[in-house]
Amino acid sequence: MKKNIAIIMGGYSKEYNISLKSGNVVYKFLDDATYNKYKIHIFKDKWVYVDANENEQAVDKSDFSIVIDGKKLKFDCIFNAIHGTPGEDGYLQAYFELVGLPQTACNFYQAALTFNKRDLLSVLKPYGIASAKSYYLNKGDAVNEDAIISKLGLPCFVKANKAGSSFGISKVHTKEALLPAIENAYEADDEIIIEAFLDGTEVSVGVITYQGKTKVLPITEIVTENDFFDYEAKYEGKSQEITPARISKEQEEKVSNIAKRVYEILKMKGYSRSEFIFVDNEPYMLEMNTTPGLTEESILPQQAAAAGISLAQLFDSAIKEALR
Repeated sequence: MKKNIAIIMGGYSKEYNISLKSGNVVYKFLDDATYNKYKIHIFKDKWVYVDANENEQAVDKSDFSIVIDGKKLKFDCIFNAIHGTPGEDGYLQAYFELVGLPQTACNFYQAALTFNKRDLLSVLKPYGIASAKSYYLNKGDAVNEDAIISKLGLPCFVKANKAGSSFGISKVHTKEALLPAIENAYEADDEIIIEAFLDGTEVSVGVITYQGKTKVLPITEIVTENDFFDYEAKYEGKSQEITPARISKEQEEKVSNIAKRVYEILKMKGYSRSEFIFVDNEPYMLEMNTTPGLTEESILPQQAAAAGISLAQLFDSAIKEALR
């Protein structure tokens, strides 16, 4: 019997349009012979099933069910394609656990932890996972520009602590630009992480659970035309994403082992994509994404393709792992 799969997309953050693209790609490539597929749009003002004619019907939040032709339809599994809150920060993971529905992303604790850049890097530090020097601010804190520059130097990166797709990120070259960058970051989150600039090769490493095993995908090198890998570089063609990365065998083995180790330390499941910068042959971790982009142009699908895994196989495996 075919399984009923809800593909959730949208979300409450600025990343909702990217999520809608990801969700539609999942809907397109998920095997029709194996699954009954349903698009579910999740926004602050509505949770709705969207049919082939773009008609909307409310989702019953008490058990995440819908009614079609007068009959209640329940789902066997949730395919999570939401970037940002509430699909990548643990809220929906906890909700689905409470209502007893398997879902394809990591569990709620791992989602909350990895979505918080400061907490993630702090948890991994005792395991020897290298990261840039950092300085933390919460909204309302006094800003000591001299102390920040003394600790981190210039240039430095000012980042919203809990945001994706490079929203709320600035590269700061001068003391005068520091306060405007902090205000920009506060537009995306009330917590900030400021990091020292790392001058080196940036790579993205996908680690997934595939056919019951942890699998590291071919590594992608990020080469941006802009000052850093910002929104334009990610989504408007202002970068090259080179898979496999042009790094040495030693570097490949080192960063692959670290990315896999992080995945296993955190007891992850589902998809992950971690970002690193090589400095003097040492990979420094920047962050981990647990609901990475899933469009045909996105990095994780590119990596899967390089590993000989089609989108249909990639999406099918995620559901089978969730149902396992």
